[in-house]
Amino acid sequence: MEKQYAVLIVDDDPMVLAAISKDVEKQGYSVTAVDSGAKALDILKLLSPSLIITDLVMEPINGIEVLKKAKEIYPKIQVIILTGHGDMRSAVEALRADADDYVSKPYSPEELLFRIKRCLEKVEMQRQIDVYENIVPICCVCKKIRDDEGKKHGTGDWISFEKFLVDKQHLAPSHTYCPECMARVKKEWNS
Repeated sequence: MEKQYAVLIVDDDPMVLAAISKDVEKQGYSVTAVDSGAKALDILKLLSPSLIITDLVMEPINGIEVLKKAKEIYPKIQVIILTGHGDMRSAVEALRADADDYVSKPYSPEELLFRIKRCLEKVEMQRQIDVYENIVPICCVCKKIRDDEGKKHGTGDWISFEKFLVDKQHLAPSHTYCPECMARVKKEWNS
């Protein structure tokens, strides 16, 4: 079974919505299914899915509007546009709006599941990149920290740990002794 991901499915055709939901749930994904763009936008206020599969042609809020709002709220979200009105113009419009994939109806379940898997692989790669980008490089000798903020990764200035805490983490360090250092200092004082 696949890693658990939240998938939002949006289609105003109840049969298509049920079929896609069933296929996606069989893959082990957590599915939320809604029958309108308006409901999708409401769900986005409560749920942060990894992937949205949305029909293109819906009223009054279409798939492009769902796509744009989703990317505005969650820039790294993956969105697949699904349409029975596939033409070059709508495909270009979807890709210009930052769709991650575009599937024309009718489609085979295998094709859609392949595209879903590909989108979720991108989600996982982005998560790994985010983890690595959030690692703070610390010198193993002097304990200075490289501050790459606003600079190309790996080219930042080396700053003291205290400066990092104050300037970047907005914390106020308090200087004290750990028990081992306190014992060493007391030993030195008594010598």
